[in-house]
Amino acid sequence: MMEAARDAAPDLGVKPACEALSLPRTAFYRHEKIPFGPPPPRRGPRPERALRPEERQRALDTLRSERFADKAPREVWATLLDEGTYLCSVRTMYRILDSENEVKERRAQLRHPKYQKPELLAEAPNQVWSWDITKLKGPAKWSCFCLYVILDIFSRYVVGWMIASRESAELARRLIEDTIEKQGIEPGQLTIHADRGASMKSKPVALLLADLGVTKTHSRPQVSDDNPYSESQFKTMKYRPEFPERFGSLEDARAFCGGFIEWYNTEHRHTGIGLLTPEMVHYGLAERVIEGRQKTLDQAYAAHPERFVKKPPAPPMLPGKVWINPPAKPEEINKSLH
Repeated sequence: MMEAARDAAPDLGVKPACEALSLPRTAFYRHEKIPFGPPPPRRGPRPERALRPEERQRALDTLRSERFADKAPREVWATLLDEGTYLCSVRTMYRILDSENEVKERRAQLRHPKYQKPELLAEAPNQVWSWDITKLKGPAKWSCFCLYVILDIFSRYVVGWMIASRESAELARRLIEDTIEKQGIEPGQLTIHADRGASMKSKPVALLLADLGVTKTHSRPQVSDDNPYSESQFKTMKYRPEFPERFGSLEDARAFCGGFIEWYNTEHRHTGIGLLTPEMVHYGLAERVIEGRQKTLDQAYAAHPERFVKKPPAPPMLPGKVWINPPAKPEEINKSLH
C-alpha cells in the first residue's frame, strides 16, 4: 500500500493518493522521512524571455562595478542606454539585486562597532574611580585651561585634581600615578572609568594602569550617562554663584578650583550619600556621624513625640552600593521584549 501511495503521489498529490488508499498521511510522511505538510511548489520550465545565466551575471557585474556601485538601477539603465547598451529592464535589475540581497548601498560601508554598556559596582571607597577633563575659559577669547579631576564614585571624594594650560596624556598619566600612590591602591583593587577622549585612551595611561594592575573602562561614544559622577561634579562647580565667567590666569584658576574642591570634599552635604560629606564617607567616618544624628533625633522625639506623626525620625542612610549603569531588573527586561 505504501508503494502504491508513493507511485501515485507525484501525479495525484500526496493527499488524494492517501485518501484513495485509506492511508493516513502521517504514516506516509513518516515512512518517507519527509516533513509533514504540503509538497514543495513545482518549478516550471524557465520562460523563454528570462535572461540566460551569462546575461544575468553580466548585468550583476555591471551593477557591482565601481562606476555604477553608487547609482540607482534607473540611472544605470539610462546611462547604458545612452551609450547604446541594453542589458535588461530596470525591474529585472532590481530583481537581480534582490536575489543577491543587494537592494541597498552596494559600496563598502563603514560599520561602527557595538560598544558594550559599562556596568560598574562600588561597595566601598577606592573600588571605582571616575575621571574627566573640563575646559575653563581663560582671560582672552579662545583661551582656556584644563581641569583634570579624579573622583571616587562611592564617596564622591575628589581623590586627585590638577589644572594645566593644555590637555596632555603625559600629565594625565602623572596625575593618575600620583593619586594611586597617595591612596595606597593595591593591584587588582581599583577600576578607573573615563570617557573616550584622547588622553583617556592614550597609550601612556593604558600602560601605566596595566603596570599597576588597575582595570580601565570607557563610556560609550556620545553617552554622557556612562560617566555621570564626573559630569555631576563639574556641574556643581560651574553652577556655584561665585564661578567666574573667565579666569584671569592659570594661578587664578588653580586658586578657585583648590577652594572649591576643599569645600566639595569637606563641607558639601551630598544627597546621594545620605547628606554626608565626601570626606566622611571616604575615610570611614560615616557610621559615627549617622549614630550621632540618630541620638539627636531620638532626643527630639522623646521631647515632642506628637510632632512626629507616622514614626520616630531617622537620618538618611548611606547607600551600600553605587552603580554606573545598574543591570536591568528581570521584569524590565521582560517588559522591553513585549
